[in-house]
Amino acid sequence: MKAIVFLAEGFEEAEAICPIDVMRRAGIDVVVAGVGSDAVTSSHGVTVKADAIVDDIGDGSFSAAFCPGGMPGSVNLSQSWRVNEILVETAQTGIVAAICAAPAVVLAPLGLLKGRNATCYPGCESYAPDTVFSSDGVVVDGNIVTAKSAGWALDLGLQLVSMLKGPEAAEKVRAAICYRD
Repeated sequence: MKAIVFLAEGFEEAEAICPIDVMRRAGIDVVVAGVGSDAVTSSHGVTVKADAIVDDIGDGSFSAAFCPGGMPGSVNLSQSWRVNEILVETAQTGIVAAICAAPAVVLAPLGLLKGRNATCYPGCESYAPDTVFSSDGVVVDGNIVTAKSAGWALDLGLQLVSMLKGPEAAEKVRAAICYRD
C-alpha cells in the first residue's frame, strides 16, 4: 500500500506533515514528492526535504494521492502537469484527498469534485464556482476525501488510515498519539 503526498512551494506545513505522520505511523508507505525540487519551502518559511521530485516519479500505482493546501502551494500544485496526471490516474482505482484551498484549486478544475460532496477553506469556494462546498471539517464522498483547514489535518490523516488500512488501524494511531483522549 503506497500513498503519495505532493509538496509545492507555499504549502501549509500542518496540512502536509500531520497526514504524512499519521499514515506513516500506520505503516503506510508514503512518498513525499516535491514539485520542481526535493527541497520545498512552506508558506511559513519551513523547508522540507521531499523523498523524490514529482517529475521523476515513474508509472506507479498509488492507493492514495494527497494534496496539502496553503497558498500559493495549491496554485503551484494545480500548475504541475505530473501532479494532475497522478491525481486523475489515482482517482480511477484509489483515494484522492485534498485539504484547505487544494480541493477548490486543484481537484475541482480536474473534474474530480463534479457531483461530489466536498469541503474547503472558507473563501476558497470562488476558485470552483460550479462546486457546492459544505462547512464540515472532513467530507468523504466515495474515494474523494476533502478537509477544511489545518485544524482538521489530524482528522484527515486518520480518515485516510481508516480507508486504507481499516478503522482499527486508525484507532490504534489515534490512541498512540493521545488524540482527543
